[in-house]
Amino acid sequence: MKLFPEVQCLICDEKIQPVMCWTSIFSEEKELTICSSCQDQFEKIEGELCKMCSRPFRYLDEKFRRGDLCHDCKRWEEDGEWQGFLEANHSIFLYNDFFKEVMAKYKFRGDYILAKVFAESIKESVKTLKPDLLVPIPLSEERLYERGFNQAEALIIESGLISSMLLTRIHGEKQSKKSRSERIHIPQVFRISSQVEIKGKDILLFDDIYTTGSTLRHAAKLLKESGAGMIQSLTLAR
Repeated sequence: MKLFPEVQCLICDEKIQPVMCWTSIFSEEKELTICSSCQDQFEKIEGELCKMCSRPFRYLDEKFRRGDLCHDCKRWEEDGEWQGFLEANHSIFLYNDFFKEVMAKYKFRGDYILAKVFAESIKESVKTLKPDLLVPIPLSEERLYERGFNQAEALIIESGLISSMLLTRIHGEKQSKKSRSERIHIPQVFRISSQVEIKGKDILLFDDIYTTGSTLRHAAKLLKESGAGMIQSLTLAR
């Protein structure tokens, strides 16, 4: 019989009580990372969604819905400059208060080990989407120096997946400080840095949070214009 070592929740530090059952005894043991209380505070995105950005329609006023798209995605796809580059974004969790708190600890206070919390969810999503290449959204050199690590790349690595660093970022003002219009009309913020062959490859961009979709679309546009096949994105939260 397996012996379960005592472990603490990576989020709240409480002791995790493993569930003892016949399945847990005979199946492959998964690493315990968070307690059930913390697990329950993450809200998976479910139900009827915008087919392009994974926005749940149940939280959206009907006047901002355009068929199977939300108003924002409809505007992106009606803009000739951006139409057709990003096939779809897939998000896993809602950006609720609990997620925001956990992400602040991970992303801005450098608690790298929290990347392990999301490993299983990321692996399941990538397995479903089956990309040829998994490409994290890069940080600028200045932002990387501030944080100490690229949060998107770390999430991929801690999920046991292969990260393809195809892109480098041109430093600029934080996207969170810009209006939607400013994000859309800024010059290209990425360069292709790798010699990896991307012609015809299906690429899955990866980032922590989907907000306006501007960053992902800039990356998708550059890759598509450089010969890539279908471009989708996966984000932890929406």
